[in-house]
Amino acid sequence: MNDDPHAPLAPLESGAALADADAALVLIHGRGAAPDDLAPLANLLLEGRTAAVAVRLPRAAGSVWYPRRFVEPEAANQPWLDSARAKVGATLDALEAAGIDPTRTVLGGFSQGACLATDVAARRGRPLGAVLAFAGGLIGETLDPDAYDGDLAGTPVFLGSADPDPHIPTGRVEASAEILRGLGAEVEVRLYPGLGHTIGADQLEVGRARVAQAFGEADG
Repeated sequence: MNDDPHAPLAPLESGAALADADAALVLIHGRGAAPDDLAPLANLLLEGRTAAVAVRLPRAAGSVWYPRRFVEPEAANQPWLDSARAKVGATLDALEAAGIDPTRTVLGGFSQGACLATDVAARRGRPLGAVLAFAGGLIGETLDPDAYDGDLAGTPVFLGSADPDPHIPTGRVEASAEILRGLGAEVEVRLYPGLGHTIGADQLEVGRARVAQAFGEADG
């Protein structure tokens, strides 16, 4: 078994060249999807922005970041889960090494990608411009606040999911919010009755506002 299945795969890159970028957007696709599927979401989130934004859309091996549900024991999702965490972490590290301030990097995703984005942000425990979890929450069969450390130092985190969502238990969204608040994040939870497992108009509006805020372009 390959212990690091996602390592060889390069992200889809668009937006400003690293040499010119002063901000970044990293979006993680869901199960059975591909980076290209989130390109329209990236465009919508960045519409009207004037910052020079490097866009990175990481790619999962076989279009799956980890094989089982995110609320199952971590061992059931290894080694894919640790490989996924490493891949997203390396993407963030590369942007920072290129000179982009992490507080001007927005990390987000949908479904499995939202779970991974939330998990990586919590485990790194360092400030970001924002975290956008469209239908997701922290990963693991149970959540232990002592498993996370660091200081998110006011990082805006948005957790937006249907209520109920067929794949994301509402209780896990709320428990994730409490842990992220304990790490110093400013967390907003919005639950949408009857939405289904998708990204609705209100989620998109909140995401756009968080991106604008992160890039210092908030218009109120």
